[in-house]
Amino acid sequence: MQIIKVIDYIVKWLRDYVDKSNLKGFTVGVSGGIDSAVTSCLCAETGKDIIVLNMPIYQKKEQVSLACQHIDWLEKKYNNVISVNLELTEIFDSIKKVFPSSIQDGLTLANTRSRLRMLTLYAFASHNKMLVAGTGNKVEDFGVGFYTKYGDGGVDISPIADLMKSEVYAIGKELGIIQKIIDAPPTDGLWEDDRTDESQIGASYNELEKAMKFDERNENETDLSKREKQVLAIYRKFHNLNRHKMEPIPVCTIPDKYR
Repeated sequence: MQIIKVIDYIVKWLRDYVDKSNLKGFTVGVSGGIDSAVTSCLCAETGKDIIVLNMPIYQKKEQVSLACQHIDWLEKKYNNVISVNLELTEIFDSIKKVFPSSIQDGLTLANTRSRLRMLTLYAFASHNKMLVAGTGNKVEDFGVGFYTKYGDGGVDISPIADLMKSEVYAIGKELGIIQKIIDAPPTDGLWEDDRTDESQIGASYNELEKAMKFDERNENETDLSKREKQVLAIYRKFHNLNRHKMEPIPVCTIPDKYR
């Protein structure tokens, strides 16, 4: 990958899109992970106004610290960045008080966290006439569907969704993203324990990338190792399970003869 040319291409694409939309800039949620760090930096590179939001909900101190460090770095590097820190734990707790206890399983509440953050991003974006920039990469968005529908998947524009995770890291290094973020294990930050993306999925992003590329090439599985076959099965399970996130909303089209 020609890293500098890719960066320039994405930045120009973002700038052109926001200009055509007659809006002022971008709103980005920052989590302390590499994807949101790279996305916020690319948006800042456009020269347009950008609001970055840190929105902890029972967040681990390490995650909050990384998000704050990145925001501090971003504000020092770019004069078009405004940061907002919103502690959403109290609002999340209020939602839990209203929801019946019977539906408060771990996954439901994890997705509720993500959707609360989406709501917050759009409140700021709407008020400031901005676009919400998504932070999902290609493996997450179109491979395993590892995101919350109408949560972190609810965005206006996706600048890194055609980049593999390894490519996001390469761009992050070129942009000068702080090393602690590059070294941090990827996590969605939606749980109160220390679970990582890899522990939830059962495979690393490097392994999933290889499986995704293998599936796209439709090659013979006989030459794969035992572990590669395991990862391919994991990839296909998640891809099929989460296909509803990746495809357009089904519309029941009424036949002309009934009209």
